[in-house]
This record gives sequence, structure tokens and C-alpha cells, in this order.
Amino acid sequence: MSSIPPVTRHLIIINVLLWLATIVLMRSHVMDLTDLLGLHYWQSSRFNAAQLVTHMFMHDTSGISHIFFNMFALWMFGRILEQVMGSKRYLFYYLTCGIGAGLVQELAWQFTWQDILMSHVSAPAGATAAQVVEAIRQGQAAFTMDEFYSTMVTVGASGAVFGILLAFAMLFPNVPLYLFFIPVPIKAKWMVLGYAALELFLGLSGQMTSVAHFAHVGGMLFGVILILYWRHKGVLGKGGHGYY
Repeated sequence: MSSIPPVTRHLIIINVLLWLATIVLMRSHVMDLTDLLGLHYWQSSRFNAAQLVTHMFMHDTSGISHIFFNMFALWMFGRILEQVMGSKRYLFYYLTCGIGAGLVQELAWQFTWQDILMSHVSAPAGATAAQVVEAIRQGQAAFTMDEFYSTMVTVGASGAVFGILLAFAMLFPNVPLYLFFIPVPIKAKWMVLGYAALELFLGLSGQMTSVAHFAHVGGMLFGVILILYWRHKGVLGKGGHGYY
């Protein structure tokens, strides 16, 4: 780990430690860190603004794949970006993408919570979301609206990591990358564009609803805005690092 630049190294360590702490505390019935630090929908009583930051350091504890692939991507691409951007600018970029991902996820929930509600209740045929909400508020359901709002929670560094992928593709567009299931290299710019299109499609189509697709898109969106702004200010040039 000593060869990894300091910010990337510490981000990986913090994520892994919090993942382990979440498992230990949950199994010992002390507290649920996911509920405390995960990003809740803003109408939930469990929401607080700090979760826009803390959620990006939390991961699913039902398996290792979520944190493994996020940290692997952070190690692979983040260490290069930190060397190019400098540690302070790189950390600012990472946090901006993660917070931006959370904001976009909140916006997505704002437009879809009624659909989520209708998919979770056995409503009479022809009932509208407004009628279901009214019934819940009158105590005709086994849960309250706040309990429902509190079921919408997301965790993970994926939004920030997708921002990292976007930055790598913008700074090193022609670097060949390999996917596990594709035997030929793909230029970074095309791979990331493909990822962005796929995430947007999955988000709009409502497929794989357990994944925060709009948060991924949000991380990339805030990333491209920040990079374009830095380029306009002359912070990131087009010199020998493969910029375009």
C-alpha cells in the first residue's frame, strides 16, 4: 500500500475499515451503521445532510463484490489521477463526484417514490398512488409513510468511482482497457461512454432496481462539469498526459 498515493490509499483503508466495522457492529447487535451513515431519502426522518458524504464510504455487507470492485477500480484508476491532479485537487474531485451522485439519487427518488410505493403494496385494482398514500396516513396499512420513506437508502463509493472513470477517460482517452469478458482492448473514452449509456438506460428502464444507476450517472455528470471547468480555467491542460 505504500506505493499507492496517500489520498487513494487512505480512501481504500477508510472504506474497508467501515465495511468491516459495519459487519462487526451489526452481528454484535450494537448498531446498524448502514442505517446511520447510508443516504436516506430526504423526506425520511432518518435523513441528514451529512449522509451525502458518509454514504460513499459505506458498502453492502451481504457479500464482498460491492466493495471489492469499487476499491479495485479506485486503486487502478485513482492512483493515476492523483498523480496527475495532485492529492488536494484529486480529493476535492472525488468528494464532489460522490456528493453529486447522492444529490442526483435524491432527485431520482423524488420523481420515482410513488412508483416504488405502488410496487411494495397490494393496492386494489385502479387505485392511485395518492389514494394509497391517504390510506397509509389514515392508519390503514402496517407501516407509516415515514417507515416507507426510510426504506429508500443507498450506500457505496460507486458514484465517486464512476467520476474517477470519467476523469480517466477524459484525460487518457486513447488508453486501451480490457473488460473481463471482452478479449480485445477498448479505448478508455469508448468504454466509459458505454458505461454511461448503460447506466442511464438501466436507470430509465427501471431494471436492476437494487442498483443506484442514477447515482452512477450523477457521479459522472458532476465529474465532467468539474473537469470542463478546470480546463476552462487552465488547470488541466492538453499536454503530454494524453488530454484532449
